[in-house]
Amino acid sequence: MSESKSPTAELDWIEGGQPFSTRFADVYFSRDAGLDETRHVFLQHNSLPERWTALPSGARFCIAETGFGTGLNFLAAWQLWDQRAPLDAQLNFVSTEKYPLTPQDLRKALALWPELAPWAQQLLQQYSGLTSGWQHFSLAEGRVTLTLLIGDLFDTLPQLDAQVDAWFLDGFAPAKNPDMWQPALYQRMAELSSEQATVATFTSVGEVRRGLQAAGFSMRKVKGFGRKREMLCGNLSSAAASRWQAPWYARPEQPVRAERHALVIGGGLAGCSTAHALARRGWRITLLERHNQLAQEASGNPQGILYAKLSPHHPPLSRFIQSSYQYSLRLLARELPANDDNWQACGVLQLAGNAKDAERQAQLAAQGYPADFLQALDPHQASAVAGVTVERSGLFFPGGGWVNPPNLCRQLVAHPLIQVQPLAEAEQLTRIEDTWQVRTAAGELLASAPVAVICCAHESARFQQSTQLPLKAIRGQITHLPVTAQSRSLRTVLCADGYISPARQNQHHLGASFRFDRLDSTPSSEENLSNLDLLPALSAQLNAGFAQCRDQTATLAARAALRCTSPDYLPLIGPLADPASFAERYAMLAKDASQQPTACAPWYVDLFVNTAHGSRGLISCPLAGELVAAWITGEPLPLPRDLSEAVHPSRFPLRTLIRGNRADRQKGPPRAAPE
Repeated sequence: MSESKSPTAELDWIEGGQPFSTRFADVYFSRDAGLDETRHVFLQHNSLPERWTALPSGARFCIAETGFGTGLNFLAAWQLWDQRAPLDAQLNFVSTEKYPLTPQDLRKALALWPELAPWAQQLLQQYSGLTSGWQHFSLAEGRVTLTLLIGDLFDTLPQLDAQVDAWFLDGFAPAKNPDMWQPALYQRMAELSSEQATVATFTSVGEVRRGLQAAGFSMRKVKGFGRKREMLCGNLSSAAASRWQAPWYARPEQPVRAERHALVIGGGLAGCSTAHALARRGWRITLLERHNQLAQEASGNPQGILYAKLSPHHPPLSRFIQSSYQYSLRLLARELPANDDNWQACGVLQLAGNAKDAERQAQLAAQGYPADFLQALDPHQASAVAGVTVERSGLFFPGGGWVNPPNLCRQLVAHPLIQVQPLAEAEQLTRIEDTWQVRTAAGELLASAPVAVICCAHESARFQQSTQLPLKAIRGQITHLPVTAQSRSLRTVLCADGYISPARQNQHHLGASFRFDRLDSTPSSEENLSNLDLLPALSAQLNAGFAQCRDQTATLAARAALRCTSPDYLPLIGPLADPASFAERYAMLAKDASQQPTACAPWYVDLFVNTAHGSRGLISCPLAGELVAAWITGEPLPLPRDLSEAVHPSRFPLRTLIRGNRADRQKGPPRAAPE
């Protein structure tokens, strides 16, 4: 699915300062009392006050909406949730929107409802730079999640993985927006609905009622709001026929858990992000770290770069990076104070390294991304932004910048439900009755919990259950350059084949090397020199300013660590299956990959992995933590289904089966996935 940036809403502001869609020639809400209408139509006629009052402790509830608009329905639901639901319950709100409002227009529209200001302010703090695809928000200290599906709902809803408890069937009136009110929408609603799902909509049009009934909803007309005589509400009366889904990507059946307690093994960005995501959902976390402090390996660099290299053709890796980058910016704004030590949204300037890069960047710029997400700059403009002379055009990401990963890791686990256990060398993982036990090589018990998540970079394969993971370690070294009077003027991160950061604590950081012949962490002078060779493509001015460093490569400070990557350069995020049983259960795929087996995958009970983030961990780990949490809790996945499958660990045993068959036909050994 291609993902260029969706056009934004086209508005006029009519009497009373209300937004009016010029594209659909319709209002976003009642001119008389929009908030009262929302409460009447969507909250009362989905019986939400009663249902939420009756929720048990720790419950989860999912609302899906067609047409986010100004966010009024979402904010009204969130307000009611705070008033009625148990404090430890989780609200997941999913909403589609083809034409999102700009941040400025959203702020102006929501100013009409001072009563909702405490909730609106939280949303507005994270609402910026929206592009097509899944946009995930964690709000109310994690008690509420919002996932916006930006794009045509007939593209986005088929990719949604959720069990919906209540539908807000909204959007502009059927006469104004007939393309939306179609049988395919009602059918997909039925497919995504839980057994107790309800639906409400402001319209009473007969074609809509009949379409919902044909999809399996029992519908009735009730009194409408204000001058509207009637509206529709109902519930799912007959489940939709289920479509075949690859069982190796299906959700594992959730076991009965005595407590919400998880072990997270590994204290880098992946582990800390996973612990943070679960703790915000009310889970108690034991985080095991083999060093005496967090972020001592690849996550330990003093400056990590918020770097999102995208493709104009939007392959899975590019789409995953785009959604992850935007979520990471929200998390940073929410969790870590911006200052000269923690992080700076100084912007990232990606310079075109050659003609092919320049063409790719021009294609991206032509797709019309919002200016607060991406801007195309010529060399003169780029130099003005960077504060130093650069000789090439580039793409500027104004929301990006640099982050100190160790500070971020410490902040992510600064939560009362997270216990960090340092000097915990986990070597053995065993399922005993209903819990996972982690032990040292000598058999000493370190910790136990019903759920375990492995986040150990390339050493994630050390356990018997994960030894099959195709993980590769790649050494990388960054070079620390002392600030000079000339280099101090650098205001933004510069990227090409390498990168250099603005000064932090009187040091720039230049890198990074990719080395396959060494797996140690001792800095080398030759890698310092190769890093300095990256400077000419970034800025001739900076290259000249650091010329003396070429004679000091043996004494220049540096840091080397091991990245972890996979054969297809995408991370591994999700539940783990037993590889031997997997091969046996789906052996028919080795003969015919078009087969559609229905047997459940041989999942390890409550065992998950989050690893292989390569050099992009600062961008991908926070959203990966949300994805792991969604797998564990059963809430809607924060990524489209095809992307969650693209990063799923099961993709590798599946490829082994299918490609093994091809190798057999060619009378050769099985081929591994390409690097």
